[in-house]
Amino acid sequence: MLPERRMFEDESCPVPEKVLGDMYRANSHGLNELIATVPPSVRGMLAMYCYRRAHLTSIGLAIAATCDEGDLTLHGGNAGAVLFAKSREAPEAPRLAPNLAGRRRITLASGTLRNMVPAEVEDLVETQP
Repeated sequence: MLPERRMFEDESCPVPEKVLGDMYRANSHGLNELIATVPPSVRGMLAMYCYRRAHLTSIGLAIAATCDEGDLTLHGGNAGAVLFAKSREAPEAPRLAPNLAGRRRITLASGTLRNMVPAEVEDLVETQP
């Protein structure tokens, strides 16, 4: 394992776990309200902490959007500067998979596909000359 990776694993969360859990469970409007409760001096650390963890990346971006570039570079160096720039970009529109882009819609049959005849009637039809 790389030494830089171990450094991030040992990093402690700059806010209480309850606050982080509330942010994780909040919708986008509630998240903005929770971010506002964190002092600006701590937001840069929290943004970097969250962004470094895959399951908290979107929260890290949301927090970074409320930070100054100086705060993020202070706590994250070049990675903080990149996070600042990324947090100011417009979100990407969802893309269709390339193989689904030109496909026709699927339709289902609306009528009867096969008439089922009772076995007794079928036997009578077969035995007649």
